Amino acid sequence: MTRNASDIWREDVGDCSHSQVPMPIWYHDIYTTGIHRDSRFPRERYRILKDRIQNSQNSGLIEFMSPECASKEDLLTSHDPDFIRRFLDGELGEKEVNRIGLKPWTDSFVERTLRIMGGSLSALKRVCEFGGISGNMAGGTHHSHAGFGAGYCVFNDIAVCAVKATESLGIARVAILDLDVHQGDGTATMLKDIEGALTISVHCKDNFPFRKAISDHDFPLNSGVGDVGYLEKVSECLEILEDYAPDLLLFQAGVDSLEKDGLGKMNVTRGGMRARNRMVFSYLVEKSLPCVIFMGGGYAKPISHTIDAFYDLFIDGAVANSYIQRGNKSKSRKQANGGV
Repeated sequence: MTRNASDIWREDVGDCSHSQVPMPIWYHDIYTTGIHRDSRFPRERYRILKDRIQNSQNSGLIEFMSPECASKEDLLTSHDPDFIRRFLDGELGEKEVNRIGLKPWTDSFVERTLRIMGGSLSALKRVCEFGGISGNMAGGTHHSHAGFGAGYCVFNDIAVCAVKATESLGIARVAILDLDVHQGDGTATMLKDIEGALTISVHCKDNFPFRKAISDHDFPLNSGVGDVGYLEKVSECLEILEDYAPDLLLFQAGVDSLEKDGLGKMNVTRGGMRARNRMVFSYLVEKSLPCVIFMGGGYAKPISHTIDAFYDLFIDGAVANSYIQRGNKSKSRKQANGGV
């Protein structure tokens, strides 16, 4: 099976812009405004990225959707009821708030959290019903555990989506491919006893969280690893997916392994990051596999490096989606014509 960029990447992206159904991405302005201006978190990345996509010549590849708030019942599939209640009621202790970060919290921080969860769940439902690729221009909150939040993550949208998919949406086997520079410790812990869920994490072994969890497959990398070593591990991940044969992929696509990232400690170029994404998307196209993209981390200084990498991610994801949808339509026509 081809692991590098397939023929779809040799075609002009513009050829897909006007003739295909655009890839849906869930976004809300509160993703930015729900974080306080004084927070250390680069909150403007959401707004800047949306504007970059909308103003580009490839804007027709993507359709922005507005997320509803996730319900308490959605959260209860994976999170402790008392933790949910205390967060929603503003009763978390100081240590719990510090562990999550994103301080100082705004009056709209609860709504922001629920809309991010709602965006991920809407993206999940879309691909489970129609196939292809969808995304949330936020989320990937993989450091949240069942009973507490951590590392900029309140509730774990990946774990909630995995449970929803297997319990309510007819998915027998879901795989989580986490390529953020930080291990998906919360996801690994929350899904360890969930039948039909496989967790894979490629991360910097010397980075947060410093007490690692145990995924089904962990690939810890040394600080400073370059494109070659990084992409070799991504290729191994795709071999695991090949053997597992999932019905759905949840892709945590953080770009904080970039050499310019302020928190990553890695040395992956923009070209290496784009090659990573195209390897994953080529696999999805080959298998016609539904996928949800979660934005994950990105903390480059200047922020333009993060925006460039996320722009590449979503545009290439949209191109891959157009090929999957084209293939699905072709199969439907053949079935309607008796397989001819």
